[in-house]
Amino acid sequence: MFRFESPIYLWLLLLIPLLATVYYMSLCNYKKRIKKFGTPELIKRFSSTVSHKRILIKFILSEVILTLLVIMLARPQVGNRIASKKNKKGIETIIALDISNSMLAQDVPPSRLEKSKLMVENLMTKFSEDKIGLIVFAGDAFVQLPITSDYISAKMFLDNISPSLIGTQGTDIGKALNLAIHSFTPNSKIGKAIIVITDGEDNEGGAEEMANEAEKKGIKVFILGVGSKEGTTIPMPNGESLKTPRGEIVKTRLNEKMCKKIAEVGHGVYIHVDNTDLADVILNRELSKLQRGEINNVIYSDFDEQFQGIALIVILLLILESLILERKK
Repeated sequence: MFRFESPIYLWLLLLIPLLATVYYMSLCNYKKRIKKFGTPELIKRFSSTVSHKRILIKFILSEVILTLLVIMLARPQVGNRIASKKNKKGIETIIALDISNSMLAQDVPPSRLEKSKLMVENLMTKFSEDKIGLIVFAGDAFVQLPITSDYISAKMFLDNISPSLIGTQGTDIGKALNLAIHSFTPNSKIGKAIIVITDGEDNEGGAEEMANEAEKKGIKVFILGVGSKEGTTIPMPNGESLKTPRGEIVKTRLNEKMCKKIAEVGHGVYIHVDNTDLADVILNRELSKLQRGEINNVIYSDFDEQFQGIALIVILLLILESLILERKK
């Protein structure tokens, strides 16, 4: 099994296209300035020793080196020892967790997000022969953990979840459901469930269609609405409440009507999450009704760091980049 021990560093890969854009803009600016000195033929004669091709190659090498360094920071690992490998009867569950800013609201203590993470952790504790996957979403969605039987890794990924993982705000439940539908294994003889945990705010549309699509594929959809109908403010890391661009304090409420509608269209189940453990009880009861099928459980107990080979490539590329001169001999 391959994994990144610190996947949050992979966000630094956004620097790659940013630097490429800056390089392109500076190149265009350079060409504009150089035209002021004379015709292209004349400039070429007086700058015959300059190699623009070599400059481009050096930049590309720098981009590749930066990419590899970011991957090293994320600590790629490969499981080297199997703790257990056997066939059991279980189900497959994909959890889609809303991590938009509104999930920081504290109307469900300690916060909507922390309460949701606690529910997921409790669910993992009760799983023993099942597979679980984790998707996080806001205005966008991505797989935080592919479906697996390794609950230890799942809990580690769960601990690192925060709204900062996704820069696009909003609540695109449709995109999360679509991604979840395509994240299961091809095994058709096993019960499958998608658990969406959200406050239902700022829905981008398409959720009902995706819930209906999941129902057609035999996937049970559970919508867990977390928060209160009365609503509350959203505390930010700086200690202030979230405000609109006009300076008005944002108030967030559970959109229970929308959550129930998605569950109804997909012939699923809506569960309200409050300060009690009732939601956990109902969810566990509903999951126990799903068909249990043969699951090949492979769990790795030890993981080897894989940065050494990447570090060697980085050193070789650095040497190569330093040997390439910007000027022709």
